[in-house]
Amino acid sequence: MQTERINVTKSFLPPLAEYERYVEAVFKNCHLTNNGPLLKELEVKLSDYLGVHNFQYVTNGTIALQLAIKALGIEDGEIITTPFSYVATTSSILWEKCKPVFVDIETDNFTLDADKIEQAITDKTRAIMPVHVFGYVCNVEEIDKIAKKHNLKVIYDAAHSFGSKYKGKSLVSYGDISTLSFHSTKLFHTVEGGACIVKDDEVNKRLSLAKSFGHIGDEHFALGINGKQSEMHAAMGLANFPHIKRIIAERKELSNIYDEEFAGCSGIQRPKKQKDLEYNYAYFPIVVKSEEVLLKIFEELSKENIYPRRYFYPTLNKLPYVNGESCPNSEDITSRIMCLPLFVGLNKDIVYKITKIIKENL
Repeated sequence: MQTERINVTKSFLPPLAEYERYVEAVFKNCHLTNNGPLLKELEVKLSDYLGVHNFQYVTNGTIALQLAIKALGIEDGEIITTPFSYVATTSSILWEKCKPVFVDIETDNFTLDADKIEQAITDKTRAIMPVHVFGYVCNVEEIDKIAKKHNLKVIYDAAHSFGSKYKGKSLVSYGDISTLSFHSTKLFHTVEGGACIVKDDEVNKRLSLAKSFGHIGDEHFALGINGKQSEMHAAMGLANFPHIKRIIAERKELSNIYDEEFAGCSGIQRPKKQKDLEYNYAYFPIVVKSEEVLLKIFEELSKENIYPRRYFYPTLNKLPYVNGESCPNSEDITSRIMCLPLFVGLNKDIVYKITKIIKENL
């Protein structure tokens, strides 16, 4: 039996000395939060890396979504969204006193089906909140066309999208606002953290105020919350930043092994390769024939101390605190999908062991 526990992911950590160098600077200047020098440096580096402007580093990816809703002036009404995502996509809408309206997903890449959006639009619809699931791109052209036609805002939950590019542009450059998560499980992390990338300069000013209690110095302008991030978190981001290329390259190498081993397996569905997408290899999802097969695979992998994850599960339209629309595709996919272990430092022999066990149980 495999002795070390293998989870679906393992946080990347830079060499300790690299992190300590930034922490020493914090101790030296005693500037712990409130837009310190490390935070500003990280914002500039990430803006340049992503090729965007109006980059706001915030507390986490959920707060980023809530700030986006506020900054765009969406006080109530309906927001069209996907049932196939992490719960924060839905909870952020509800927390801001709006109603999530679920539109089903397409089955190639599990993103919001743009062809089904218009039939869900009502006079209460204020925005569309799609998700670039697993770092795969939504139908951004069609969504943009629909939003302009119906005068709707677009907030992309791009939590999985760091490092993915579409037609040469970062995925976070689409929409009125795109949000990122820098949680410790993400490809690039700052332990906890998130970001908003804002298209309009005036909206960006509102969001900047909203994340800082709504005031500048002693002058108060608007209602706000504490969405700021600390220097210690920025230090982790700066220490991780030089390793981004290596992180993506190693994840790509492991993903290619998985794909080679699963080639020709009729019992496994993988997301469809997308034209013009430069993928970030954030996750390795597979869909199997049935929930029964999935649970059997989980059982056999757990005997080897290997733990994939049912990601995403459950479908969000079935949450106990929403009255969700029927979404057959999402309901079906969530019963059969799992993400396999994928992280820097994962032994290739473990990947071969995982694929062998899965193929034996298809």
